[in-house]
Amino acid sequence: MSDMRTTLTLDDELARELQRIARHTGRSFKEVVNSMLRRALATGEKPRASLPPFRVEAKARGFRAGVDVYRLNQVSDELEIEDFQRELAERVRSRAEG
Repeated sequence: MSDMRTTLTLDDELARELQRIARHTGRSFKEVVNSMLRRALATGEKPRASLPPFRVEAKARGFRAGVDVYRLNQVSDELEIEDFQRELAERVRSRAEG
């Protein structure tokens, strides 16, 4: 079996525990990490079966009675103008006070 060299970032607590096991058993850190990984892979949780795809069924809902869909852009423009006028008035008022 060939070895693959890699960098692995471990949580401090986990690294200390692996080092403690290595000292206690007289094995190298590398041997301890490899044996723990092998054990976890052999006895660990198996991947869950994939879930069926989530599907959304679109349904036509339409607009409420009285809503003129041809004037929606006009309503949006009017609301935007009102916001602009309100902001402009606030700026003028703050300059007059300051």
